[in-house]
Amino acid sequence: MNPTEPAVNETATSQQVDASDLDATAAESNLAGAERARPATSPAAAIEYRNLLDCVHCGLCTSACPTYLETCDENDSPRGRIYLMRAVTDGRLSLSAPVREHLELCLDCRACETACPSGVQYGRLIEPFRLAMDQMQGAGGTTSDWFHRFVLHGVFPYPERMRRLLWPARVAQRLGVLQGLRAIGAFRLLPSRLRQVVEMLPPLHSEPPLPRVLPAEGKRRARVALFTGCVGDAVLRHTHWATVRVLQKNGCDVVVPRGQVCCGAIHFHSGQSEPARALADQNVGALSADDVDAVIVNVAGCGAMLKDYGHHWNDAGQSQRQRLAAKVKDVHEFLDELGFLPPEGEIRMKATYHDACHLAHAQQIREAPRRLLSRIPGLEMVELPESEICCGAAGTYNLTQPEMATQLSRRKLNNILRTGAEIVVTGNAGCLLHIFREARQQGKRLWLAHPMDLLDLSYRGQQPPRQGLG
Repeated sequence: MNPTEPAVNETATSQQVDASDLDATAAESNLAGAERARPATSPAAAIEYRNLLDCVHCGLCTSACPTYLETCDENDSPRGRIYLMRAVTDGRLSLSAPVREHLELCLDCRACETACPSGVQYGRLIEPFRLAMDQMQGAGGTTSDWFHRFVLHGVFPYPERMRRLLWPARVAQRLGVLQGLRAIGAFRLLPSRLRQVVEMLPPLHSEPPLPRVLPAEGKRRARVALFTGCVGDAVLRHTHWATVRVLQKNGCDVVVPRGQVCCGAIHFHSGQSEPARALADQNVGALSADDVDAVIVNVAGCGAMLKDYGHHWNDAGQSQRQRLAAKVKDVHEFLDELGFLPPEGEIRMKATYHDACHLAHAQQIREAPRRLLSRIPGLEMVELPESEICCGAAGTYNLTQPEMATQLSRRKLNNILRTGAEIVVTGNAGCLLHIFREARQQGKRLWLAHPMDLLDLSYRGQQPPRQGLG
């Protein structure tokens, strides 16, 4: 077999596929026929067929793909998954359970987009395909079970619901009950996905709500709106406070609009397009992008979703979503462009930075966080091996695919320990919680934080703790 062509696992697909069908020239000549033959019910109906042909199957994406690195199965590589999607679209493969499993195992980290020399927009292939795939399953689909209905869709997107449900956990933490249950292994009695949720719980603090307006310190340089999201606001609100204080120090008036909601990523990435669109439209109404210089986001996954609002739904509200998306800025990106005013407080510790997938790959923001952190006096930054390989969090992936997520978190933590760092910094709430869980399970003394947490401490002349979160 030509080494540039993906080997299709016959066990996985249960059907033999002629590798000659991968020839891009022949496919291009039959493009019009393929478009005509594709039924409206095809999971690729929302994908322009030509985009499936952009992949030339060179294989450069395989070394960047976390699932391929773990399984060494071509069906779990980006080019293999594109091959499967095209084969299903062409009618050469049925959308069987094994095919679904290979597509569902994808983290949608989009590291392959960074590695691809042909500019394949993999995220805009896998996302609509899986969305349609889930919708085709209907009530019996993998995203319509109790966990998705009551936990992922019923609780996570709603910060007030989360706070109310976490109140007993906060009390149990203070009394040492959770620590005792963890020590005796009681959490192993829970269903696997619920166990993942409980094991990821960080130290829970009661932070006051953010005021609606927080004025700039010194000369006013910009007026921005802060997007607060859902899980980040319910569990890591202290990072929002740190973000606001850093923005104020850099001359920004910060507005925290009322009425904003979850970005919609939790629903969208689990096949619930309509609820995601409703949340997006509510954010369009609440964030008033025309009144601010930027809409600031400090969670990489939320930022990627907000920036893609203009691509996900082609309807009458598309232009308004595009207007909001154009104003969205990751906080590192914004401060780097604004002209960052460095803090003065020394932090004489060793730190390493993990690239959150939806910051490095989806938003192509890599150097800005490093530049900001390098301005902290005394901080020694050590480069993390495989920094751009996903930690396994991937939104809610660590709850729906716990086995692969755990393999990746162990790989990530092993690389972190090799650096000798005392502090792990990353720009995404999910990564922080997932790596924190792995470090706690292995008994490693690390402090995990968002860059804004660390910058805020430096501005205030304070020191980080030796372990914990945020």
